[in-house]
Amino acid sequence: MKVVPFTLLALLLVAIVPNGLLAVPSTVPAFLWSSHYDLVSENGMKDSVNYQIISPKDLAKSVLAEAGWSNFLCNGKEFQEPLDLALLFIGRELQSSDLSMSNHEDSTLLDLLKLSFTRSNISMAFPYVSSSEDENLEKQLVSGFAESCGDDLGIGKVVFLGSCSMDDTNDEDSAAFHSVQEYLNKKMEGSRTGKTDLLVFCNGGSQPLNIDEKPKSEGEVLSGLVSSVDKSGAKYAVLYVSDPSRLVRYPSYRELQRFLEETTNASLTANSTVCDRVCQIKSSLLEGILVGIVLLIILISGLCCMMGIDTPTRFETPQEQ
Repeated sequence: MKVVPFTLLALLLVAIVPNGLLAVPSTVPAFLWSSHYDLVSENGMKDSVNYQIISPKDLAKSVLAEAGWSNFLCNGKEFQEPLDLALLFIGRELQSSDLSMSNHEDSTLLDLLKLSFTRSNISMAFPYVSSSEDENLEKQLVSGFAESCGDDLGIGKVVFLGSCSMDDTNDEDSAAFHSVQEYLNKKMEGSRTGKTDLLVFCNGGSQPLNIDEKPKSEGEVLSGLVSSVDKSGAKYAVLYVSDPSRLVRYPSYRELQRFLEETTNASLTANSTVCDRVCQIKSSLLEGILVGIVLLIILISGLCCMMGIDTPTRFETPQEQ
């Protein structure tokens, strides 16, 4: 009877250990830049990097306080020339571990982010933003802006485009526009109100019209979007945040699924690809899990076999002749 609780405990550990190791909370990067305003900070730094792990709500507060977005998104802030547009781009490809990779699939996106960070008047980077699957990232950031500004919220319009979720949102401004170019044309043709619009664009993947055409990568989508805003003559600032959870079908096994997909894509494109540091950590983690499961199963089987051996519990004393 004593072996039953131990067996159940061992089987429970076998079921929990893989999920516990693979369900480590993942982080995503965020980048902010603008060439249309200067921010005079206390430390005098043009660009800065925040290496702390922060939540989306904390990211919204940092963008307002440290990057100076409160000057044109909140009322009561005196600013020289308000921006026409604050662009919030929600991506779906990058994770924090991808920043150290030299052979990422979308090299255009990484090059664009690095170039924008180094050549802009004001730029900030947040490499570790905790991702959550309970609520959409765009809603968390927009609500974070509203909560931080409070009654002094001074945003002109909030426009959601792309694949952004419009659930529980009755936004007439978003329904009035079908593309970014249409919004920019009406924005620049109309009279300026002195308030900054918040344009939220969620990249859901660009499908080609022709079968022979290749789908646009996230870097190409972001580059085209920034180029369109530049051509319109609008003064703007950009905040890029990644949200890979949009594509994950099984959130509890996100790291395992991503590892298998990257390994498959790498083997198809280049057979001589070298496994980098992140790849080695993931492979060692999976090897340790598999070896631990096998050893645990062997231990449980051995104990069950030993407990199944019937031996006498009482011996008769030898009779005296």
